[in-house]
Amino acid sequence: MADLFSTATGSDIRVRFCPSPTGTPHVGLIRTALFNWAYARHNRGTMIFRIEDTDAARDSEESYFQLLEALRWLGIDWDEGIDTGGPHGPYRQSQRQGIYADIIEKLKASGHLYESFASAEEIEARNIANGRDPKQGYDNFERDLTDEQRAAYRAEGRQPALRLRVPDTDLSFTDLVRGEITFPAGSFTDFVVVRPNGLPLYTFVNPVDDALMGVTHVLRGEDLLSSTPRQIALYRALIEAGVTTFIPRFGHLPYVMGEGNKKLSKRDPESNLFHHRDRGFIPEGLLNYLALLGWSIAADRDVFTIAELIDAFDVENVNPNPARFDVKKAEAINGDHIRMLEPTDFAERLLPYLADLINSGEHRVLLAKAAPLVQERIALLSEARDMMGFFFLADDAIEYEDDALIGLKDDAGEVLQASIEALSALDEWGLDGIESALRASLIDGLGKKPRLAFGPLRTAISGRRVSPPLFESMELLGRDSTLTRLERLRARL
Repeated sequence: MADLFSTATGSDIRVRFCPSPTGTPHVGLIRTALFNWAYARHNRGTMIFRIEDTDAARDSEESYFQLLEALRWLGIDWDEGIDTGGPHGPYRQSQRQGIYADIIEKLKASGHLYESFASAEEIEARNIANGRDPKQGYDNFERDLTDEQRAAYRAEGRQPALRLRVPDTDLSFTDLVRGEITFPAGSFTDFVVVRPNGLPLYTFVNPVDDALMGVTHVLRGEDLLSSTPRQIALYRALIEAGVTTFIPRFGHLPYVMGEGNKKLSKRDPESNLFHHRDRGFIPEGLLNYLALLGWSIAADRDVFTIAELIDAFDVENVNPNPARFDVKKAEAINGDHIRMLEPTDFAERLLPYLADLINSGEHRVLLAKAAPLVQERIALLSEARDMMGFFFLADDAIEYEDDALIGLKDDAGEVLQASIEALSALDEWGLDGIESALRASLIDGLGKKPRLAFGPLRTAISGRRVSPPLFESMELLGRDSTLTRLERLRARL
């Protein structure tokens, strides 16, 4: 059977991402999209994006649009599929029922599908009668029903399901991630692919879509590994019926685990891609971290660009062991990517987190100047609000954080007064002059250590114990605001 599997390489490689639109985008699902995309881009192959939306009870249009939003935010694009089109559309399963009906008729005509009338209760009773475990399942006993038997069932008002006639042989394949896997003959019995109401099941439509779209490599989650032999069995039937000529190669990607080494559940906040976006991850940082969930560019390197990921990625280098989502490591890598941004780009990305504070052209100019002061200090864009919001507040709107006030020493008033006098005497307001005046007054004049000397000034300027570089902040705020803020805190003490 090995010669039936795809031998496609390079630009002939075709992969697909085919989620069901349920819930918000899960980081494990997006990691699957990323690996498919990186593999296609690495090989200059084709990425297909289709939607499996045949479960009306669970699927939603809201989730569908969230999937589109997530992929576009991350920059994961596709060559064929939703909103892009292509030669194998439609790319939503709910719009392909006529296509499935034609394939069902072909497989019935070739003898690969047969009618099954038995109910679950009858299958269980048959197992008991034959001394087997009642939960053992179906034993293929309807493979050769006569026309008379089928007519009799119909006369009772029964509508048949359709089952695939499974080959009575071992089913083996070489998993791109896990190596050789064999399911012995008898591992599973003939299974239902079409419901009695005529609607095909996922186990049918998923491989059929892959076959009709020419998918050569199926990279998907480890949780789907148990269904692979059924897919291979269906593929063999599709080949024999003339629908396709090959079976795709499979690669099953490792689980993404959460805290306590449990599979990352949709109920865990860390599983929600938008949770990370809202907290201030940038696409470059989050994609870098998601790529590390089962793969690495080098043993001693965690930070890389998207271009470097594409250049190096090969699914055969994916580690089959479960990968744990480590929020702290993800944040650290995101911080590295924030520091790689051009300053003007970084400032623009901060706008959504400061939008209510920035209400003039002057504020936009100030943001461009202030952003580099925090770029080296934050791991998430959302941290910028606390770090630099004080630049855009009125002088009398600064609120002092409790830990900043508690940390002030008894001599804070003296330090502030000396600072006001030193800064008021400056002829020209500039970085070097500010620093020189304050060091001369507080360190040389009052004999203070730098940490104790500048702590009260930091609190007066920003309201916080930790702030961007002090002298640069004063320069940007200007003489009047700086002196007003120093005087305001001095008067409070």
